[in-house]
Amino acid sequence: MDELTPSPEAVLQLEGVTVRYDAAERPAVDDVTLSLQRGERLALVGLNGSGKSTLLLALAGLVPFAGRAVVAGVPLARRTLSAVRSKLGFLFSTPDDQLLFPRVLDDVGFALRERGVARDEAEARARQMLERLGIADLDELGPHRLSQGQRVRVALAGAMVAEPDLLLLDEPSGSLDPVGRTRLAEILTCSEAGMVIATHDLSFAREVCTCFALLRRGVLASEPRPIEGLDERLFREQD
Repeated sequence: MDELTPSPEAVLQLEGVTVRYDAAERPAVDDVTLSLQRGERLALVGLNGSGKSTLLLALAGLVPFAGRAVVAGVPLARRTLSAVRSKLGFLFSTPDDQLLFPRVLDDVGFALRERGVARDEAEARARQMLERLGIADLDELGPHRLSQGQRVRVALAGAMVAEPDLLLLDEPSGSLDPVGRTRLAEILTCSEAGMVIATHDLSFAREVCTCFALLRRGVLASEPRPIEGLDERLFREQD
């Protein structure tokens, strides 16, 4: 299969992306094709089990897929996985899956250290990101001492600290209190990164995102559309 030609304007290009967990079953993600430009923030919406999280995992190289994907000009393949991951930040739906160190500051600075940033600079930038998210006072704590909402914000800080070209966020507002949710919306709307945000929070999506796409049983229901068209009636049509 020929490689998908990278576009300098696109932060994400997908062509025919398909994920099967079992060859005998319906694909979890089926033939998804879309393109996301730099600065665009895509809300990926759909009912539970529609394939939102699976698609994000595929784009981060965490589950195998058929089809073609390009992240910030780099075709996604096993041999390019390190280069692709240096261009994206990922938030799992369960933040405990990515909090690995005994101290918050080390967790947030990990992405920078992986990119060769010196420890002092990595810690300084990690502290700045924690402050932007309103959790600077957590820097010396261990993840086990954090509430669920605090863990989400720490994981977000780690995803965003290296200023990646693409952010893949799975239910980022799900466990946040109103203050944390508002602060996150402000930060995301000011970011220049392209984003794919899997979410059930339609109010948050309308506040943050520029466009949306609806998944139905793993199939993209349409091309990405302006966020103004996002309405709860789209979900009722799936019943």
